Amino acid sequence: MSTDRVQVTYQVTASKSRRSTNERETWGKKIDFLLSVIGFAVDLANVWRFPYLCYKNGGGAFLIPYLLMLVIGGIPLFYMELALGQYVRKGAITCWGRVCPLFKGIGLCVVMIAFFTDFFYNVIIAWSLYFLFASFAVNLPWTSCNNTWNMPTCYDEHLSDKVAVVTANLTTAIQTAVDANSTGRTYPAHEFFYWLRNLSCARVLLSPRSWQPSDGGYGIGNLGTVQWKLAMCLALVYIICYFSLWKGISMSGKVVWFTALFPYVVLLILLVRGVTLEGSMKGIHYYIKPNMTELLTSRPWIDAATQVFFSLGPGFGVLLAFASYNKFNNNVYKDAMITSAVNCMTSFLSGFVVFAIIGYLAHKRQEDVKDVISDDPGLVFTVYPEALATLPGSTFWSLCFFLMLMTLGLDSSFGGSEAIITGVSDEFTIIRRNRELFVLGLFVFYYSVGLAEVTQGGIYILNMLERFSVQYSILIAVLFETMCVSWIYGVDRFRENIREMTGILPGIYWKLCWKFLAPIFIMFNIAFGLYQHEPLSMGSYKYPLWANVVGWMLAASSVMWIPIVAIVQIIKTPGTLRERIAFLLTPQLSSVQQGNGAAERPKVPPPRRRSPRFCRSSTSKRSRRMLCNT
Repeated sequence: MSTDRVQVTYQVTASKSRRSTNERETWGKKIDFLLSVIGFAVDLANVWRFPYLCYKNGGGAFLIPYLLMLVIGGIPLFYMELALGQYVRKGAITCWGRVCPLFKGIGLCVVMIAFFTDFFYNVIIAWSLYFLFASFAVNLPWTSCNNTWNMPTCYDEHLSDKVAVVTANLTTAIQTAVDANSTGRTYPAHEFFYWLRNLSCARVLLSPRSWQPSDGGYGIGNLGTVQWKLAMCLALVYIICYFSLWKGISMSGKVVWFTALFPYVVLLILLVRGVTLEGSMKGIHYYIKPNMTELLTSRPWIDAATQVFFSLGPGFGVLLAFASYNKFNNNVYKDAMITSAVNCMTSFLSGFVVFAIIGYLAHKRQEDVKDVISDDPGLVFTVYPEALATLPGSTFWSLCFFLMLMTLGLDSSFGGSEAIITGVSDEFTIIRRNRELFVLGLFVFYYSVGLAEVTQGGIYILNMLERFSVQYSILIAVLFETMCVSWIYGVDRFRENIREMTGILPGIYWKLCWKFLAPIFIMFNIAFGLYQHEPLSMGSYKYPLWANVVGWMLAASSVMWIPIVAIVQIIKTPGTLRERIAFLLTPQLSSVQQGNGAAERPKVPPPRRRSPRFCRSSTSKRSRRMLCNT
């Protein structure tokens, strides 16, 4: 009897152990998930790119194409990924392997895209961190022209008269030209930012927009040496990321309470302060004044589609990963609507903040608004620091602003890294059991390779990664996602899955969007992206041919996993070619453990039943067992 009791106890204990191993971690609170998704979706581009696009594309009129693209493409894709991740409850690789085994490569593709994105994105966070440390000074380093890095054209509007700092080897003629023509000015904040990136500057009389490397200077083929101040900032960024992610969502879900909410506090403070500045209303007028004639051209529609897609962020595997930790019955529809609305409103709010500051700076410089704004990330590292430096208590404003930029970046970095960690650990249990070591190894590798981006010519690598590793590959990946869900897995089956979770069947609008409008939306982005594609350049610097080839190879290195994995799956699956494809197009989701469980792979995946005649004609016994349920 005692032996039987021991056996029963052992069986129960073993059963509990297996159940605890299979149980999936869930978010501690619903708000942890919402803040994580909002933090990922709201990034630096919301602060600089959306306001610029509004200004460039008809001001307030730009909201018409933006909202239309949001409704027919952005939100449906965002909702689709969240719902799919919550239903399958696995990371990207395993998720797509179960939804459609033939296209399991989609999961590898999106994980690779997130992998490449983290390489350059964390360097931008390191810039923010460097500016943050530099702000701990009574006199901010970008407020004067008396530094060793300043150019002869440096103009300091803080002084009572124009000042051009001229080095000893410059001629009097150059000085006269600088004073006579203010369009040749450069400003201390611009010069500090370019010095930080260690670009060798052109000879003289260069405006911030045309500031280029000198002949024989650094480039993609001549990176120079590592800038150790930036390298240390990059190391600190990865240390922060590691201790935020090493324990999983239980840790990162708490960190985002600060990193996701703090930017809104700063934005609201800057908005209140900005609208009180002289000239701010002129800037806001440029931002919201509608020009409906702009909508008659194609540019606003293309820019709106691109901004919506890259702002919400489908295709990185992040939404799948975050949603996979939700409880099965979570109302994912409400989450998608809330986070999409917050993302949209944040972009619009940022526009008021940005243009209030730009209007003020234009007034200080006695220039037009269009001469101050720029369409690159340098806007937040040059225009903002310069404007904030003129305010009373400039050190405080600078600290707040760059801490905001850092937190905006960290949230998005957390998401990209979690997509990789969840995607790989769900596919390989050994990695899931050793998460801390895997995350450590991942970030050490990131840092080791990423040092190339903090060299004297590292900006050129960063620009190439940003241009090629994401722009086209993510569009292709999401196109395959929508086609798989809508046309292979079945849009009606997907709607039923959502009803299982939420009790509400998505209506005909969602069906039309997922099946027709969203794929058209993505193909529209791909077509115009390729149509407008130009060889890689950075200002007047033209990348060599080999760099463009390497860039396209980077883009292909993630997309290629879709056909490669499909071919491998076909080779591995038994049966005739027709039987193999039929089996691999069959979803492998036989049971869903609601609550803390996950969609489990069936021991014998049952595809569609075949006719007796078809089954008799199958030559392989194993194929008959798999395909005909015999």
